[in-house]
Amino acid sequence: MSTLANAAAQALQRRIVSGEYLQGARLPPQRSLAMDLGISRTSLREAISMLEALGLVHAHPGRGVYVTQRSMNDGSNVPKGPEGVSPESIFQLRYIFEPAAASLAAKRADSVDQLQETQDGLGNALQKLDLVRAAEWDLEFHQRLAMLSGNPSLLEVVQQSQIKVGYSLRLPFANTRRIWETFDEHGAIIKAIADGDSDLARAAIQKHLLLAADRIGIRFEQP
Repeated sequence: MSTLANAAAQALQRRIVSGEYLQGARLPPQRSLAMDLGISRTSLREAISMLEALGLVHAHPGRGVYVTQRSMNDGSNVPKGPEGVSPESIFQLRYIFEPAAASLAAKRADSVDQLQETQDGLGNALQKLDLVRAAEWDLEFHQRLAMLSGNPSLLEVVQQSQIKVGYSLRLPFANTRRIWETFDEHGAIIKAIADGDSDLARAAIQKHLLLAADRIGIRFEQP
């Protein structure tokens, strides 16, 4: 799951958590920071975008990137998505195809072990308050769900939407009071799949998506 941007995001997260970069402080200029981390400025910008979605930094155009601790709960300070796509539209798209994936996965006996691995990883990351890694495990969960649907076309849609889906998954973790809710909701989805209950699996992931949107204070029209 690791990429240069992921690794850079984790390195910056550690510096923020350790107090090397204090709340309200401006991060070093991107050129020097990229050299310090041994990555390109493109990878650094991607890492900063990840941290901004997680609520750890905020980029002010023309002024720099600042460390922040914010809890998105009214939808007013949600950072822009990839290519300026709104989070509402991404959640609505996910509401269309992810319940179908969960419903189909419930018909396959080999689904649970692969999903439980991501659940264990997510739990470990949350215990360490490693939000970068938690978001990676969250994305892995949803990608595996699509794979376990057994529908290659559905999996292709998810893979093509990976950047947008990954962005939408990070946003709820910025609400630090509710970071464990994702874990609990994943647990309900896994249980429904383990029971082979397609209808319950569909309902569980629909509830998960609605609650995830609620954690950042947004609403989307349900199809």
